[in-house]
Amino acid sequence: MDNKDGKPEAITAKKSDNFSEWYVQALIKSKFVDYSAVSGMLVYRPECYFIWDCIKNVTDDLFKKNGIQDAYFPMLIPEKLFDRESEHVEGFAPEVAWVTEAGSSKLEERLAIRPTSETIIYDSYAKWIRSWRDLPLRLNQWCSVIRWEFKHPTPLLRTREFLWNEGHTVFATKEEADSERDIVLDIYGYVMKELLALPGIPGRKTDKEKFAGALASYSIELMMPDKWAIQGPDWHSDGQNFSKAFGIKFIDKEGKESYVYQNTFAITTRIIGALVAIHGDDRGLIIPPRVAMTQIVIVPIYTNNNRSEVMNHANGVYTSISGKFRTVLDDRDAYSPGWKFSEWELRGVPLRLEIGMKEVQDKTVRAVRRDDGTRLNIVAGELPQRVQELLGMIHSNLYDRARALMDSNTHAADSYDELKQTIKDGGFAQSPWCGSEQCEQKIKDDTGAKATNMPFNVQGSDGKKCVVCGSGAKYIVNFAKSY
Repeated sequence: MDNKDGKPEAITAKKSDNFSEWYVQALIKSKFVDYSAVSGMLVYRPECYFIWDCIKNVTDDLFKKNGIQDAYFPMLIPEKLFDRESEHVEGFAPEVAWVTEAGSSKLEERLAIRPTSETIIYDSYAKWIRSWRDLPLRLNQWCSVIRWEFKHPTPLLRTREFLWNEGHTVFATKEEADSERDIVLDIYGYVMKELLALPGIPGRKTDKEKFAGALASYSIELMMPDKWAIQGPDWHSDGQNFSKAFGIKFIDKEGKESYVYQNTFAITTRIIGALVAIHGDDRGLIIPPRVAMTQIVIVPIYTNNNRSEVMNHANGVYTSISGKFRTVLDDRDAYSPGWKFSEWELRGVPLRLEIGMKEVQDKTVRAVRRDDGTRLNIVAGELPQRVQELLGMIHSNLYDRARALMDSNTHAADSYDELKQTIKDGGFAQSPWCGSEQCEQKIKDDTGAKATNMPFNVQGSDGKKCVVCGSGAKYIVNFAKSY
């Protein structure tokens, strides 16, 4: 229970000692998400869903500027469609939830609740695409999906229902299709850095880890505070795998019939879980300013004798900044200032402005940064400019801290002993690899780590030997334990 004279219910676990327990407490006690009556399915409370809205709006705007349009397709997929692409079906079969009855009647055909929408979308594409004039077709939908995970659910990181975008694009040639990769990954990278203050490592997935049914998969990987990896947004080159399964063909300019080339891509609400985990501290959430539903909270500190004077100053401060920043004036009489401080810290509001009689007399406010606790006095007349500067500094500091976490725990490991030690200590082992799935599997069997991706920004493997078998290396791969 909350104590109105003391503090809101505090997080009892330390992030550095028991990350898993800290993470769940931070999410629930801050009223960011809540459990629902269905195991593994979450309620996204307003401050969480606001972040998703920010991600969705900015990503969608960038998609549209690059020629990707929005559409929506049914969430139920007839079994006959779902079975068309065998590799794709095999990859999702254990996680599919089925609708088998309507009212008291059994359905003649089972309907899959979409774990992903390739099959239902490509049934439409096969009807719509006839000529080269119909291409490219670049559609995206924002929706939820159901994947009936049997592993231990973790809020936002591993849930049976999550929200995402599904991009499904179609081109006449492989070259056109491949040219989309960097456009989409750059959009996702921009959203991660500029909105969420999250760094990531873009690269190609190994064949073992690629999306079911894809020719090649590319991801942006993040490092969590426990030094495990978590996959962020991804993009997949599907080649002609789905077009051949679904008969998506067109007549080209020379009158020849050809199968189209396709891509798919997504960002999910898992990225919000990564944000909470990476930026938060023992007092609770720390929300980056650009996606915080409340960017600034004003807390007046008064007694019965000076309430009017303090509130006049607080209202003036609120008026001066509320049109420019998402601001709350916390004038609740039922709660003490200390209680309010703790609550807003728990909820991760980036900047707190305190106003007491001293600030009234000096025509100032006391600003407190959530990210590092820095306190400073600001002249009331300079507030809009100074607040803008402070919010920018908070965003940059959060990004730099997350970048430092990743950089300091990513190590070149050119021998198997070095790889095993890095995985034992925690972090990314950046190792040369021959390309053999047998060697990749041995690493997983011996260490519990998997290949996260083959980073774009790492120098080549020329002259290096595979850490497992010693034969010539073809790739440099990041290996890590992963969510």
